[in-house]
Amino acid sequence: MLILRNAADVALIVDPAMQALVDLRFRQLNSPDALDAPDAELIVVEGGDAVSEIEAAVGLPILHGLFDDLPFGHPDFSPYFDILEEHINGNTRIYEMVCIGNDDGAATAIFVADSEGIPSDLLALCRSFATPAVTSS
Repeated sequence: MLILRNAADVALIVDPAMQALVDLRFRQLNSPDALDAPDAELIVVEGGDAVSEIEAAVGLPILHGLFDDLPFGHPDFSPYFDILEEHINGNTRIYEMVCIGNDDGAATAIFVADSEGIPSDLLALCRSFATPAVTSS
């Protein structure tokens, strides 16, 4: 997994579609038009990453409820994220999961490519809850 804290880190991303989307988010966060841009951490999930590692990095549950610990797949499961969008760029599908951590707007955005090597349960969650992105990269 890549944990990106500034725009220069975008160069570490190999996939061009993922790189373009994450670069767009950094530009939006750093735009002169952004009012008091919140602290943000952007995480790119890579093939072979375990969901437990991602959860440890963000400090939040992904496949379990925050307060009731119900697992994804349970009829009463309620995900923790605030936004989950599906971006389609050509043949590439990327999920953007945003968790807002506090009232100041500090956020973590997790980018998940719908590709081989990504945990199947994470992809199933994304496919189940994602809405089409308002804008594409």
